[in-house]
Amino acid sequence: MSKNRELSEQNIEIQRNILEDNQLKSALTTEEKTIVSGNQDNLTNGDLADSQSKIWAIVWLSAALLAVSLAAIFIRLSEREISPNATVFNRLWIATAVFGLWNGAGEVRRRLSGNDGEVRSTNYTLRDFMLLTAVGVVSSASLGFWAWSLTQTNVANSTVLRNLTPLFTTLGGWLLLGRRFDSRFLLGMAVALGGAIAIGMDDLQTAGDNFAGDIAALLSAVFYAANLLIAEHLRTKFPATTILMWRCFIGSILILPLVVLAGDRIFPNSWQGWLAVIALAVICQAFGQGLLIHSLGRLSSGFVALFLLLEPVITAIIAGMLFSETLSLFNWLAFSVVLAGIYLAKSSTSADNK
Repeated sequence: MSKNRELSEQNIEIQRNILEDNQLKSALTTEEKTIVSGNQDNLTNGDLADSQSKIWAIVWLSAALLAVSLAAIFIRLSEREISPNATVFNRLWIATAVFGLWNGAGEVRRRLSGNDGEVRSTNYTLRDFMLLTAVGVVSSASLGFWAWSLTQTNVANSTVLRNLTPLFTTLGGWLLLGRRFDSRFLLGMAVALGGAIAIGMDDLQTAGDNFAGDIAALLSAVFYAANLLIAEHLRTKFPATTILMWRCFIGSILILPLVVLAGDRIFPNSWQGWLAVIALAVICQAFGQGLLIHSLGRLSSGFVALFLLLEPVITAIIAGMLFSETLSLFNWLAFSVVLAGIYLAKSSTSADNK
């Protein structure tokens, strides 16, 4: 009797183990099917969406490049009537008005669409105010140094030296943000910067009268790099229009005392002068810089700064037509090197903002 009971208990235990094994195999089979069938589609769709997002980011950045490439031309035209600081002031206060109207129109649209109940406001912390103020300060310094450099050196060299920004952006991202860049990105940056430096090297060596303008353009690059790094950080919390409205507003307040103390004319005195500063504010600052800051939501500040090395190509072509500033074969070869470096850097994963 005892033996029969032991055999019965053993049979029950064996059947229980078999049942548990079958349940485990069934669960594993279901999980495997889910992984193979469902998640694979999700990964494919995610890769497709990510690829499309990258393409659109490049499109917006290209449009921004076209817009900001006209800045040196409008600055040169504006400075026929008013000083560099007055040019920057008019650029910033007009752009502030544009961004204010844009944000106000967006608020009206939300109210009319019945979405007034949604949470739209962002809580500003003390750190946010400090960063928004800082982006206005460094941006204004960059614009001021660049505007002054255009009165001391030619358009092409000033623009190229200002766009040595990637060097300082990458260094700042590494030192301050702990960002790491792979070898392909660094190689592409080195190639692009080599081409950019080659363009301005002749001016630094042979044209001593332009040295002060070149130094001012280089300082502009340092401040512009700081501007991109701070804007990239703010972009995780604020839309591009909010960042730019703050930046232009704070910048205009900082520049105005300099214009008044210097005794410069504040506003243009002809319709051509007004047309130049309005175009500078709307096309270059509002449209161009707006798309540029918008692209920082998808692309890294290092790559954006690197991409903007193409700005001298467009600027120099336009300047050549308007101001008879010719480009040599060496300049065109150097521009090709810059383009090759940008292409190499774009194929790197470090170009994406993660």
